[in-house]
Amino acid sequence: MATKKSDSFFIRVTKDLGNTNTYHEKPISLGPFVDVLDKSVIRVHNIEVAFTDNTGRSNNVNAPAAAQFQLLTQSQTDIVLPSNRAVVASGRVNCDGAGGLPTYTANSLDVGPQHWTNGYLVATENLYLGGSASTGFPGDVYCTVILECTVEKMDVEAGMALALSQQGAN
Repeated sequence: MATKKSDSFFIRVTKDLGNTNTYHEKPISLGPFVDVLDKSVIRVHNIEVAFTDNTGRSNNVNAPAAAQFQLLTQSQTDIVLPSNRAVVASGRVNCDGAGGLPTYTANSLDVGPQHWTNGYLVATENLYLGGSASTGFPGDVYCTVILECTVEKMDVEAGMALALSQQGAN
């Protein structure tokens, strides 16, 4: 299947999730790395996630609050179940407190490439970072993801089959 890996590189993306319980999404172009006809795909080995304010600092909370993200191989209009074929990774942060920094925070990565033996192979030209944040935050919540990736070469048939398997909903 996949052969000839490149050295690891990192893709860093930040998306403003707001604080209105509304879904927000940002495309991440993989065009420089993925070209199925040229047999190039990427393997996502690890993902790290941070939920912050617009300066990178911890978010304040007014009430119990939550934010969640999904990294997807196709655009969505709202959060989808992790069983959806488009989901590469998903996670959330839950906070409690009132009028300042949270007194309790729980952060979880529900699905992540590092949970799989060989990471997650992606043959789509875009990934999508989507998510939402609750009204318990007094300001917008910014979700930053850092992906550790390698480029690999595949034969055309395997690449096309992989690209098709990552499209469409369940």
